[in-house]
Amino acid sequence: MNDTSKLVEAFGQVAIASIADAVDKVCGHRGYMDHPIKPQINDQRICGPAATVLEAATDEFLPPQHALDLIDEAPKGSVIVISIAGGEPDVAVWGGLMTAGAVANGHAGAVLDGGVRDLVEIRRDYGFPVYARSVSPGTTLGRYKTVAAQVPVRVGGVVVHPGDLIVGDVDGVVVVPQAQAAQVLKMAQEIDARELEQAKLIMDQKSLRQGLAKYGRI
Repeated sequence: MNDTSKLVEAFGQVAIASIADAVDKVCGHRGYMDHPIKPQINDQRICGPAATVLEAATDEFLPPQHALDLIDEAPKGSVIVISIAGGEPDVAVWGGLMTAGAVANGHAGAVLDGGVRDLVEIRRDYGFPVYARSVSPGTTLGRYKTVAAQVPVRVGGVVVHPGDLIVGDVDGVVVVPQAQAAQVLKMAQEIDARELEQAKLIMDQKSLRQGLAKYGRI
């Protein structure tokens, strides 16, 4: 198991809220995406390194070539992250065929600043986790084109670099900068451990105030 796989496995066991708090403290900036970026297929947790795609508004009828290529070329276990710039955001940048490709290549999930479509197909045939801003039947053809892959993108108010760890569940999606992932993990694990102790004290003493007084965390 390589270092990235070990980090992914470890982050998969830590509460999303603890990871978000740890990014705040270690990195000095927000790591959690806007609330509308949420699970649209199922409640399955995602965790993996980001493989990014940038799309821009156009009136050309072009396939999302960078995204299609990246699905085949990104390392197994990647989270495909798609950003859109300009134009009408209420269109589907992901659907059933892209899901088939992602499942075939062993990817961990998709996070989209636009919409997803083919929900019935994705739920029925793949169960693949897709976190998206919306659900829409609309196509990107004539509206968006992919302009780059594996470049920094902004999704849900957060900049995502290729290789950053993406961790998400029903609480939301958090971006962990690759260079600081080990520090964030250590702090998030410590936060989780303290909260377990604090919750136990609150239950034992039947007092929220006592738990807050001892641990100073809410």
